Amino acid sequence: MSEPARAPSDNLQVDAELDLRGVICPYNFVKTKLKLESLQAGQILSVILDEGDPIRNVPRSVSDDGHAVLKQEQLTGAYRVTIRKRAAS
Repeated sequence: MSEPARAPSDNLQVDAELDLRGVICPYNFVKTKLKLESLQAGQILSVILDEGDPIRNVPRSVSDDGHAVLKQEQLTGAYRVTIRKRAAS
């Protein structure tokens, strides 16, 4: 696997990235949740989501699960959501 990507316009080290453009709800949340489960506490996941329901629902759902949504940035026709995995419970 290549070096982790850096989230644009900040110093956050992104540990993993998912491109979920074209993935419908609720599958985009399920895929995000599964990826977060594979990460260690405190690691950062960058997820690219479509406009509409995905950008409305996925950040809210991961936040409800206790993860921190660090930022959302608009891309061309999509959004990048940067998420820090919650501490182990």
